[in-house]
Amino acid sequence: MSAIVHRYTAALAYPDYVTLWTASLSSGAAAWALIVARGWLVYDLTGGESLWVGIVTFAAMIPRVLIPPFTGYLADRFNRRNIMAVMFAINLVHNIALSVFVVFGVIEIWHLVILSFVNGSARAAQMPAGQALIPNLLPRNLLLNGIALNQATMNGSRLIGPLAIAPLLLWAGVQGAFILCSVFYAFSLVQALRIKTYSTGSIDKRQSFLNNLLEGLKYVYRQPILRAVVIMALFHCGLTMSFESLLPVLSDTRLNAQDAGFSLLMMAVGAGAMVSIVLLAGVTSESLKGKLFLNLGVLSGLAPAVLAMSVNMPTALIAAGIMGATQAGFMTLTHTMIQSVTDDGVRGRVGAVYSVHIGGMMASANLINGWFADIISAMLASANLFSGTAFGNMLSSSGGASFLLMVGGVGFILVMLASWQGATIRRIYRGEMFYSHAAAD
Repeated sequence: MSAIVHRYTAALAYPDYVTLWTASLSSGAAAWALIVARGWLVYDLTGGESLWVGIVTFAAMIPRVLIPPFTGYLADRFNRRNIMAVMFAINLVHNIALSVFVVFGVIEIWHLVILSFVNGSARAAQMPAGQALIPNLLPRNLLLNGIALNQATMNGSRLIGPLAIAPLLLWAGVQGAFILCSVFYAFSLVQALRIKTYSTGSIDKRQSFLNNLLEGLKYVYRQPILRAVVIMALFHCGLTMSFESLLPVLSDTRLNAQDAGFSLLMMAVGAGAMVSIVLLAGVTSESLKGKLFLNLGVLSGLAPAVLAMSVNMPTALIAAGIMGATQAGFMTLTHTMIQSVTDDGVRGRVGAVYSVHIGGMMASANLINGWFADIISAMLASANLFSGTAFGNMLSSSGGASFLLMVGGVGFILVMLASWQGATIRRIYRGEMFYSHAAAD
């Protein structure tokens, strides 16, 4: 039994990694708790205007696209531990300011918009530095284990953060939740400062800031493995992972479960992701990693189609769990490959390029899906397409949401099948190049 436990937790034998892992878990809990507490505060301040909740949430999310190119440069220019510590300190100050504004009753909606942007920017800056630091804390053969366990903190913090502030929202008010978030960030700051490993990249000081910044982009598209993996991740995020804007209408109109159904579906996605990531942490075979990358990709396209056709909540929850498991597994393997084949000198900037690609695609696809779902629903209703058929009945109950989930899932399966024609991707699927260095390709 101890041997099995060690296999799945091998990275936790390295003290600096454990310190980073606990810092990531604490900061993630603060981030998810803030989403809940801040959304509730905005809703209360505006008298129930959902638009402002969306604006404040957007202000916190958009830095994931705008900030990483600059922070990727910083992560290669300075000690990555120090970058993390500074960002944790900024978020600590942010939470203290937010708490003070709320306690003294002077908080206004524009304060929340600005503070949300600050919070999102610091988090967007912290993540590439932390991800670039992980390969310096572990031997190469434990990189998948370390990345999987770190990904587990991101999914686990979705439960820990909101759960931790739930009693405070009930008994102490939203200011208590913000104070607890400050405690979470204070702990993350202390842990970051305890990391002893020095890690930095390589910046050519003869080049301009812009040229050094663009080096990460050029590096990604010059290397066959990185180019192929990032393009696959783009298709994956755009076609299968941008479902958040579709689940509410699916829950309401098809499953007749309203908000409670939406929450249950999101919890199922998170639970599936956790199971998948934990199981991946124990995978050591190079051949198996390649096969999993192929099979998880195909299944991650199949799962949304199954969810689109679900006729009751139990079936939908199973489909959502499979979605979470396959999507998280595919993206964990993707991130592992990127970290494995990237030179340490540009690791921060490459991580930033990846973050911008993924963040931009997720934000755009969710927006497009939400917009097209309404348009397609109206078109289907007016045209009365497929009436009297099982497919038509499905579309009539949830309209564009089911249609887009199915089209996206099937679309990614076709992408996976077509990708087999590429020599680089085919070798990855066979496990021949999973840990090959891109420069040697």
